[in-house]
Amino acid sequence: MRIIDSHHHVWDLSVRDQDWITGPELDPIRRDFFIEELRQETTRAGVDATVVVQTVTGPEETPELLELAGDSDLVAGVVGWTDLTEPNVADDLASLSEGPGGERLVGIRHQVQAERDPRWLLRPDVDRGLAAVAAAGLVYDLVIRPHQLPMAIQAAAARPELTFVLDHLGKPPIASGAIEPWAHNVRELAALPNTVCKFSGLVTEADWAAWTVADLRPYTDTVLAAFGPYRIMYGSDWPVCRLAASYGEVLDAAGRLTEELSPDEQAQVFGGTAKRTYGLGRCEGAMAG
Repeated sequence: MRIIDSHHHVWDLSVRDQDWITGPELDPIRRDFFIEELRQETTRAGVDATVVVQTVTGPEETPELLELAGDSDLVAGVVGWTDLTEPNVADDLASLSEGPGGERLVGIRHQVQAERDPRWLLRPDVDRGLAAVAAAGLVYDLVIRPHQLPMAIQAAAARPELTFVLDHLGKPPIASGAIEPWAHNVRELAALPNTVCKFSGLVTEADWAAWTVADLRPYTDTVLAAFGPYRIMYGSDWPVCRLAASYGEVLDAAGRLTEELSPDEQAQVFGGTAKRTYGLGRCEGAMAG
């Protein structure tokens, strides 16, 4: 079975600060993380290809990630950032696609979780930007918190031509054990055919020091039933996952949480869904290794 890690990050703090890494609890990841270190992890874990995802709300990072991907036989796709509220967003997307490594641009993401406007995704200027993302043949990754799921449902319903990928299951409150209203809203989102869910970011929503697979299971069972394995993709969320687990431990947990699926269904979760949703087949260099 080919394995695609559909969600990880890299950063160089000497180039650009990651201003979200604050407080002593995040000290373990307040250092540089380069693709060479990730390659050691993916080789040990048997992962064939990856998708790197933006971390910074600004225009400089995405061209760098695209150039990195273009030179890599590991990184098959880039989920980047552009300002959806700008009137020339279509031109910005075209510029990214035409630049070095531009063929690896597969999606766009914005830190909606940090927006104070409870209707940010529904603003007319943002909706215009989402339309441009769809027209460019890209997908839109949703990084949101549970209370923002109703807004995401409305946004996805309004743009059926655009595929929305829910990162980290929408960050359910695993540490507290609460499941509603998150579960109800996730089912509503999954009822829309243009939505996909990432099996990622789970361990850092649980108790970092004492999580178990059993703690994660009510949430993963919910999305498996709601989306089905053909609309779920595995992601490590490396290096953020290191706050609670190693790269291998995250992959092992995902395997245990999906062990009752058929071999074909497992193949979808661990590769097929990501390849199909992000169109990774066109990135033959990375997908060949």
